[in-house]
Amino acid sequence: MLNRVRSAVAHLVSSGGAPPPRPKSPDLPNSTSAPPAAPPQGPRSPPARAGSGSAAPARTVEARASFSRPTFLQLSPGGLRRADDHAGRAVQSPPDTGRRLPWSTGYAEVINAGKSRHNEDQACCEVVYVEGRRSVSGAPREPSRGQGLCFYYWGLFDGHAGGRAAEMASRLLHRHIREQLKDLVEILQDPSPPPLCLPSTPGAPGSSDSSHLVGPQSCWSSQKEVTHESLVVGAIENAFQFMDEQMARERRGHQVEGGCCALVVVYLLGKVYVANAGDSRAIIVRNGEIIPMSREFTPETERQRLQMLGFLKPELLGGEFTHLEFPRRVQPKELGQRMLYRDQNMTGWAYKKIELEDLRFPLVCGEGKKARMMATIGVTRGLGDHNLRVCSSTLPIKPFLSSFPEVRVYDLTQYEHCPDDVLVLGTDGLWDVTSDCEVAATVDRVLSAYEPNDPSRYTALAQALVLGARGTPRDRGWRLPNNKLGSGDDISVFVIPLGGPGSYS
Repeated sequence: MLNRVRSAVAHLVSSGGAPPPRPKSPDLPNSTSAPPAAPPQGPRSPPARAGSGSAAPARTVEARASFSRPTFLQLSPGGLRRADDHAGRAVQSPPDTGRRLPWSTGYAEVINAGKSRHNEDQACCEVVYVEGRRSVSGAPREPSRGQGLCFYYWGLFDGHAGGRAAEMASRLLHRHIREQLKDLVEILQDPSPPPLCLPSTPGAPGSSDSSHLVGPQSCWSSQKEVTHESLVVGAIENAFQFMDEQMARERRGHQVEGGCCALVVVYLLGKVYVANAGDSRAIIVRNGEIIPMSREFTPETERQRLQMLGFLKPELLGGEFTHLEFPRRVQPKELGQRMLYRDQNMTGWAYKKIELEDLRFPLVCGEGKKARMMATIGVTRGLGDHNLRVCSSTLPIKPFLSSFPEVRVYDLTQYEHCPDDVLVLGTDGLWDVTSDCEVAATVDRVLSAYEPNDPSRYTALAQALVLGARGTPRDRGWRLPNNKLGSGDDISVFVIPLGGPGSYS
């Protein structure tokens, strides 16, 4: 049994049984409605054609579909072949045709150096219009665009064990957010506190008199304060959950195997909401100051949550793992000795007597980028991974993987922003070799070389960040100027300007 998990095998996917049924997500339309003023988007880049140019021999439909690139790149078949070239690793950005991304957002990406067959990152940038589902009074709302809300949306999706989950999330997650906001349109436009309950329609479940279920009023003397901001946060959190559930339902018919980390930005009513589930990262660089807008979710950063779940539900460990952590793997010859350990309640270390159960493989093992959960996966939050199993085992890993993001809020109206203030989003391919301070230095160096009103400056900055992390080919590898290895992973970067005339009006 112990031999099953001797070595860490990342991202193994096997065909498991379907999870228990859960509430369904709302029906999603086929397209996203947007106000007339929203910048038009080009068609999704077509999949690479088999047998054309220097492409490999005929590929399957699945292989081609897994390499669709973001719509806004507008890549031709030849451009797709260049983007799929691991040897050249050409940086891709939207064409400079005058039809720019909202807010003149900059974007750049590059494929990995052979880590996976295709670029498993995906990106999305949308202007989304939300029309209210009904009024607070319960009466159906008259269709009128003037009564709706508009939000701006950016998303980075870092796929693993294939790119299908990332591609699906890039197409649908913003639609789930829109669905969750439909009930909030009128509430968010009303400055008064949100209602605690929304009325149901006559005859609907919950519409009958339930006053007999309410206890003494004295028990409910205090009332929690709920803000409009927290309603938007809850809508984003629910959207992530519904997206994950849709992947679970459709994973067989659409072959949505694997999973993805998700980093999403929503701008709504003067505030920026940054939602992160995974190990991508977002920072704001404002007047040279670095403001973290996310944190990475890895087996190390979420050790206590994972251990608590293993402690409360030991059946999830299958008799193969222990929820306790030790400085190194316990050896049979050390039975009866005392070794340092820590459990789900501890941040420090203590000594305990080694027992037979402690010989099991640790739930969390390794350190830094080599840390793994159940000897298999290096991230602990994201979307998908419903088929993921422990190596040489039927033990599912999904119960330990959370689809809920951490959402941080930044109020744009509270600060005076200049054109050099930006929000930088990057997948882990950027941050593996680049620090926050180095990104801030690149922001200052690149933007200072352009006029403040030049909209192309943000694309140039995104390209500089990608090139700086990729490095240049040298000594049979990709090297940085200090001769250290550059990032061999897929790299995707958004640069969102926070200041300047008309950037978020």
